[in-house]
Amino acid sequence: MKVLLTATVQSHICQFHKPLVEVLHAHNCEVHVAARNNLAEKNGLKLDFVDKVFDIPFSRSPKSPDNLKAEKLLKKIINEGQYDVIHCNTPMGGIITRIAAKQARKNGARLIYTAHGFHFYEGAPKKNWMVFYPIEKYFSRKNDTLITITKEDYRLAKEKFHCQVAHIHGVGVDEKRYFPVDEAEKRRLRQQMGYGENQKLLLCVGELLPNKNQKMAIRAMKYIKEKYPDAVLFIAGNGPEKDNLEAEIKACDVENNVKMLGYCTHLQDYQHIVDALMSCSYREGLPLNIVEAMLSGTPVVASINRGHKELIQDGETGFLVSANDDKAMADRVLRLLGDEVHAKEISHSAYQYAMDYSFTAVKKELELIYFE
Repeated sequence: MKVLLTATVQSHICQFHKPLVEVLHAHNCEVHVAARNNLAEKNGLKLDFVDKVFDIPFSRSPKSPDNLKAEKLLKKIINEGQYDVIHCNTPMGGIITRIAAKQARKNGARLIYTAHGFHFYEGAPKKNWMVFYPIEKYFSRKNDTLITITKEDYRLAKEKFHCQVAHIHGVGVDEKRYFPVDEAEKRRLRQQMGYGENQKLLLCVGELLPNKNQKMAIRAMKYIKEKYPDAVLFIAGNGPEKDNLEAEIKACDVENNVKMLGYCTHLQDYQHIVDALMSCSYREGLPLNIVEAMLSGTPVVASINRGHKELIQDGETGFLVSANDDKAMADRVLRLLGDEVHAKEISHSAYQYAMDYSFTAVKKELELIYFE
């Protein structure tokens, strides 16, 4: 079987679809990728686990003329490639692919679309429902299978859309990379990385964008450092908000308490030494950073959004606080730092819950969708 995976950017395939490619290769499938090459922006990412890669000039903007070029080029690739399955991802990548693959689908190709979190959901702005809902509903007629990664999206699509709908537990997190370590190993790793045995260490992961709202975590450090003056918050990620975040660090007088890591390819090392993870975003589909923390035994304090609520039961598998309530964020973090027994109870419950989102579990779900 020959499969084409598409997305707006190649980093999307690198970050989210390695488990799928492993499943396909295990069934002797040939796997090609068509997406815009943005890997120079993503230090350390390589698309070296597929059989062929096409650089397609997709743009995230619906108004960009590049998408017309992308549709024309992709149509040629699809018609020449004679693919058995075309699996598209991301909003613009998904729309353009389904337009380009119209004839191929008529000729028998199976078309799959993975929705990594609809823009319309309970509590979303009305304009999101007015714009994105009719678009997704219309284009659902142009694919055979829609894969959803949140339960809310699955319920809505199952009731309203015009195709087969499946649900999987995200895109998978490597449980061989993210796993709990014992106290002795944690101490050893801290010493190796230059941090104290009893120092309070925190982590915030995500691209430096306004939506990720890392300023909330920075502001929370004002309160945390009052009790733990040598506490450190690691912020992992790169992006256009870097200068604004550095200004916020200075304004909050936490230059000694916040460390910007940039784009980090060894996040598991930090998950294994920190005491808690803070996630402050306004919107999420199904956030991998939360699953990574849960599988690592790192307790989580997160802002209330639908992606965080999918993973966190407040007080059981983590804590939820209102977005921009940095005082509440700090209070929950301080509670975890000050109560080791409760922190371990939270971590244990979260770890058990997160195993459904591991590579092993998600690969089994993908195998059923493709080969049953």
